[in-house]
Amino acid sequence: MVVDKGKKLKVDEENNEEIDGDLVLSIEKLQEIQDELDKINEKASDEVLAVEQKYNEIRRPAYHKRNEIIKAIPDFWLTAFLSHPALLEFLTEEDQKIFKFLSCLEVEDSKDVKSGYSITFNFNPNPYFEDAKLTKTFTFLDEGTTKVTATSIKWKEGMGISNGVTNDKGNKRLHAEESFFSWFTVPPQKDIIEEPHDEVAEIIKDDLWPNPLNYFNNDADEEDFLGEDDGDDEEGKTEDGSEDDDEEDDEEGDED
Repeated sequence: MVVDKGKKLKVDEENNEEIDGDLVLSIEKLQEIQDELDKINEKASDEVLAVEQKYNEIRRPAYHKRNEIIKAIPDFWLTAFLSHPALLEFLTEEDQKIFKFLSCLEVEDSKDVKSGYSITFNFNPNPYFEDAKLTKTFTFLDEGTTKVTATSIKWKEGMGISNGVTNDKGNKRLHAEESFFSWFTVPPQKDIIEEPHDEVAEIIKDDLWPNPLNYFNNDADEEDFLGEDDGDDEEGKTEDGSEDDDEEDDEEGDED
């Protein structure tokens, strides 16, 4: 029996049309569900922001009380910075002298939380600069960009950042031997950055500010901040830091 190729081709086309129709219908239903999920997620985000805004206001009086007490503790913020495993490397010896005049540190989110935040350093009268406060503000713009503004420090005569050091890479990270106060220097061409990451700002905002007493008391666990990357280096060592005797015995056996 000879199969009519014309009929077979027609049947295949009908089956393909039926399959394509079912696929399109399934995709349309999936898209409807995804649209529904997007609306739920958007509503959830709005509600989370509302809760954050609410509790930021609730925290504000507590932060104020905390700052008032800290003002009476000599070198509180200097000690907290120097006890922090990451921040301590950003303070030169000259910076530490200036930090002795630091009376208050404040981190404040924008009212709608998602638009950005500012970090303010309040200083007692000092021989280094005229400013009573130094502020750096991060404003989140569209498409992942961030506008950065900072106080232009009015240094007193003969004072100022050594050698006029500035960070020309968007102030994302300070380098060794670079004054902490160069962090406030924002070149005009770098006031809007593509990547919102600023290591110093994020450490202060997310780690130091929530509980500075933890670092002032030097109770913080350095491994919790740095992670467990160094854990492997400690393997094979006893509590006193010496290498395990078993490993030494093995090495001696190999030599024999």
